[in-house]
Amino acid sequence: MFPIKTLEMSPETEAMWKTLSKLALEAHQLHIAERCFAALGDVSTVRFLHKTNQIADKVSQEMGGDGTEFFQVQAHMAMLDKNFKLAEMHHLEQNSIDEAIEMYQELHMWDDCIAVAEAKGHPELDSLRGNYYQWLTETGQDEKAGEVKESEGDLQGAINLYLKAGLPAKAARLAISHPEITNNSDTVSRIAASLIKGEFYERERRGEAGDLYEKIRNNQRALECYCKGAVELARLTFPAEVVKLEEAWGDYLVQQKQMDAAINHFIEAGCSLKAIEAAIAARQWKKAVHILELQEDSSAGKYYVKIAQHYASMQDYELAVECMTEEEVMALYLSRAQELERDGKFKEAERLFATVKQPDQAITMYKKNRMFDDVIRLVAKHHPDLLTETHLHLAKELEAESRFSEAEYHFIEAEEWKAAVHMYRINDMWEDAYRVAKSHGGAGAQKQVAYLWARSLGGEAAVKLLNKFGLLEYAIEFASNNFSFDFAFDLARLSCKEKIPEIHLKHAIYLEDEGKFPEAEIEFIKAGKPKEAVFMYVHNKDWASAQRVAEGHDPESVSEVLVGQAKFCFEQKDFQKAEAFLLRAQRPELAVKYYKDADMWSDAMRICKEYLPNKLSMLQEEYEMETSKKGTQGVEGLLEQAKEWEQSGEHSRAVECYLKVKDDSNLALMEKCWMKAAELSIKFLSGDRAVEVIQVVGPRLTKLRKYNAAAELYLNMNLIKEAINVFIEGEEWNKAKRVAKELEPRYEDYVDQKYKEHLKNQGKVDSLVGVDVMAALDMYAERGQWEKCLETASKQNFNIYKRLFLDLINLPATDGPECYRMWADLRNFLLQLCENMSRSAEANSPAHEDFEQLLLIAHYYATRSATRGVPQLVSISAKLAVSLLRHTELVPADKAFYEAGLACRAVGWENMAFIFLNHFLDLCDAIDEGTLDALDHSDFLDTDIPFEVPVPTKLCVTVRHPSTKHTAKHWTRCVLCLLLQSKTESSSGEFKMLNGHPTSY
Repeated sequence: MFPIKTLEMSPETEAMWKTLSKLALEAHQLHIAERCFAALGDVSTVRFLHKTNQIADKVSQEMGGDGTEFFQVQAHMAMLDKNFKLAEMHHLEQNSIDEAIEMYQELHMWDDCIAVAEAKGHPELDSLRGNYYQWLTETGQDEKAGEVKESEGDLQGAINLYLKAGLPAKAARLAISHPEITNNSDTVSRIAASLIKGEFYERERRGEAGDLYEKIRNNQRALECYCKGAVELARLTFPAEVVKLEEAWGDYLVQQKQMDAAINHFIEAGCSLKAIEAAIAARQWKKAVHILELQEDSSAGKYYVKIAQHYASMQDYELAVECMTEEEVMALYLSRAQELERDGKFKEAERLFATVKQPDQAITMYKKNRMFDDVIRLVAKHHPDLLTETHLHLAKELEAESRFSEAEYHFIEAEEWKAAVHMYRINDMWEDAYRVAKSHGGAGAQKQVAYLWARSLGGEAAVKLLNKFGLLEYAIEFASNNFSFDFAFDLARLSCKEKIPEIHLKHAIYLEDEGKFPEAEIEFIKAGKPKEAVFMYVHNKDWASAQRVAEGHDPESVSEVLVGQAKFCFEQKDFQKAEAFLLRAQRPELAVKYYKDADMWSDAMRICKEYLPNKLSMLQEEYEMETSKKGTQGVEGLLEQAKEWEQSGEHSRAVECYLKVKDDSNLALMEKCWMKAAELSIKFLSGDRAVEVIQVVGPRLTKLRKYNAAAELYLNMNLIKEAINVFIEGEEWNKAKRVAKELEPRYEDYVDQKYKEHLKNQGKVDSLVGVDVMAALDMYAERGQWEKCLETASKQNFNIYKRLFLDLINLPATDGPECYRMWADLRNFLLQLCENMSRSAEANSPAHEDFEQLLLIAHYYATRSATRGVPQLVSISAKLAVSLLRHTELVPADKAFYEAGLACRAVGWENMAFIFLNHFLDLCDAIDEGTLDALDHSDFLDTDIPFEVPVPTKLCVTVRHPSTKHTAKHWTRCVLCLLLQSKTESSSGEFKMLNGHPTSY
């Protein structure tokens, strides 16, 4: 046992415990058996064995032995083995009748219990039977109880119990077997009804219910039962007749108003519409819906409305909706909601309105029934944009009904606290008005309501109230500012008398704004402000009243009245009166100002000169500045002022005024004024000042193309060159020459030079020939008009030819192939000239020889230009450049040596190039010094290159090299350095020529 005890419970262990318990019971080892059942968890068996062991232990202690042979122990063991008869025997053998009866009672074996009691004649037999019957009824064993009643002869009670137990057939058999029961129609009806209800009238018993009804002469019900039997019979033997029988039966039941019973018969007969109508008539709504759902015929749809109306009346709206269209649902819900509204069921009505999405109907309902909280709730939910408007509307309605507290709530919710304050005000509920203003309007609103409250009280009460709130001064100020002067005066007289003058002043200002000037005057005087009354009359141009008040109450204001009158007169252009008023007021400076503002400077200066002489100069300067700023409008003033200065002998100022005149739209006026200024300056001003004026007027007249007038002015002041320049600018060359010749001969060349420049600038070469032939020839040469040039030159002497030749020789950059045509034309011209001379008296003359030399030089230049364009003839070009060195008395020496050096270097004659370029540099230095005395000619000994050549005034080679930004002189030095390096350091240094510019690496 102990090993089993230590094992964990498992299926195997449980089997072992069960085996052990069985063996222990067989061996009467009750304690071991108790332990085994405890291990198995069989609590009831453990409790029963424990009680048995207690009996055995007690008997063992009293009588010895183990006590298992005691009859109670034996009876318990038999009970444990479910052998109750054996247990009964053990008890009866020991005459323990009560214990046997008790055993059966505990086991609810009442039949055995009563049998023992009857057998032994137990005195409690009736009680036991009563307990048995009670137990049967309590435990729902009605059939058994009925049998007990039947055995006792209580047939009516038995039938009742059979019916209660749902055994109408058994009750029917009992009733039929006892005629005395069938005489009781009530009992028979009950049995038959139970039979029909329980459908116990199947074919084999179809006649029982009918027989019962027939016995009580209820032929109608008997017929129904027999019909049922007939249908059952037809199903078995005549199936085709079943439908007809069912429909006929249903029709019969409908006639008898038995709608419930008719439904199934119509269904069995396939008469769906009749079945639906019967179901509706019988208020079998679910069955009607079920039948409708099975129909395919649309004609049955009309019944949905009736069903829906029923469900709606039962408030089962979901089912009602399923049976109706949307429009019908809407109409149904609205009508039902209105019914609920009439019945006072507002929440349910609201729910219906919400279901069909008609919240406005619900809002209207609540509003109509004065349920404003619900109105607000629904508006906030469905129309939040109208919430404020709704609050305001409800507030006004409540206000009209004198429900002020509720109205206040809605005003506040609508953020219209001012309306709430107004409501309380007009209803004289000032405390509430003050409370609302304080809570929602802030300090300003609170003060205003307190003020209005006090005003409604008036007198001492108002003062006390305002003192309570600390708003007395504020109230006085507010009343004054809002024109409640009577109230302000009342408050001030009762509490703040020092405020009375201030109130009078504000009252006066108010009266003035209202145009009540006499009353305003009185108030100003009471306020101690007579000057304000004076200003009031001045402002309104009531000068007499202003004068009266000023003289009577404020003498210091008399002058201001006069000033006001003067200003008014100035505005009315009555300057004489205005001036008189200002002088009476001892305000001449204002007269000056007003005249200035009216642009009447002469009158202003007159007053200033007479009464304010110390400010005259300042006024004059101001006038000059003003006139300089003005345009045409100021010209008349300048002219007038200039005339005044002129008349008063202020010639310098008059000149200034005339010079300031500027009106581009009237050139004649400007010329006249400037000439007048010049005339006055010449007549009345000092020489230097007059010269300054003429030097100003002259250019102005010149700009106006009034050259003669300007020149005349210059001549008046002995400004000869200025006069000549004016004539030159006006292209009056004859007048310029005449002035120069007659007044200043040294300017004749100046005029001639200007005339030549003019002709050159204008391109009038033909006219220039008559003035300066050489200049004309230069222009023809510059333009490339050689035929015109030669034609003009041929009309002149040989010097012109030579001059033309020299000009061409001095032209820069003329050694290229593009200049060939120029040199060829010159050569051909000189050849023709020489041939003509050889046939004339000039043959073999020095001039002839000179032109022959010029022809040779021109031929060299033409040939060199031609060979420069052919690479194979570049050496000939170099030789020709060297040959030209023989003629440096005509060819510019610097140009000849420079071009020869470059040509030699181009063909690789470096020694010659070095010598020629080096000599070019020496020539450059000599030309800069202005003498050739220091020039070294040792390199040209035994050559036909001349030593004595003319010293040029400037270098002919002045152009920049085409590929560099260096001058020819600087570039030549670079070339010499390169040549020198190549001769002395042919292997040590490397020089490269990049774009004609030497660069050392």
